[in-house]
Amino acid sequence: MKTKQDTLFVGSLAKGLQLLRAFDESHTEMSLSELARITGLGKSATQRLANTLHVEGMLDKDPVTRRFRPSHAWLQMAYAYYWSDPLVGQAMPKLISLAQDLGETVNLAELSGDHIVYVSRLPCKRTQFAATIIGRHLPALCTSAGRVILGSFPPEERRNAVETWPVLRFTPATTLDREQIHDSIERAAQQGFAICDGQMILNEIGVSTPIIGHDGRAFAAVHCSISAHTWTRAAIEREIIPKLQDTANAISPAFQSHRGIPVDARPEPSQG
Repeated sequence: MKTKQDTLFVGSLAKGLQLLRAFDESHTEMSLSELARITGLGKSATQRLANTLHVEGMLDKDPVTRRFRPSHAWLQMAYAYYWSDPLVGQAMPKLISLAQDLGETVNLAELSGDHIVYVSRLPCKRTQFAATIIGRHLPALCTSAGRVILGSFPPEERRNAVETWPVLRFTPATTLDREQIHDSIERAAQQGFAICDGQMILNEIGVSTPIIGHDGRAFAAVHCSISAHTWTRAAIEREIIPKLQDTANAISPAFQSHRGIPVDARPEPSQG
């Protein structure tokens, strides 16, 4: 958190970003009063900020209801992000091949603070709309991707994360006991994969393997979402995990130069 003593900190910009962050899957369009309530900003400040963001093209405003919603400019920013993240472009061909081979949903997850974020998602035929949208953040401790990534961290860092990172209940089966979560992460550290059953969606199993960087730590994972009605634990370990591990290992060399890959080594953007 920045303070007034930080002379480089622009408070008005921070408030504008706070207003933009108020939008999510539960708040797709809002009135000024709703924005003020969620952000805790005064209504006058909210009005000025929302109007400025509307004029600058960051928010659309319904001419009848006068409610605000994210504009296409957000997609332009996401497009720019993807060209700035070389891991996505390097991993995509391998993820496509894996998804076609398994016939199941495949995701690329990256660690973002104490959450994981899905930066690529390849759905299967049974995938629901919500599971096709990139950018979803989830508490790392509640996901197989987050746990397998943490499994590559030193033991003291793993323990600190288990003690301090957030845990939220998504289903009646979501594990809230931190010692059980710690045990799951320790198993992931030993086995090189993590399996979570019913943590996000009942009867859905998440399976993940880490994408290891040059220092032996992972900040990304290959994740597969499958139905508990279709797959047994034995079948997962026999048929899915080896393919996830092969894919993650194939991506790892690209990840080792992640954030340092030369610009001329990146694929050229298409004109389409």
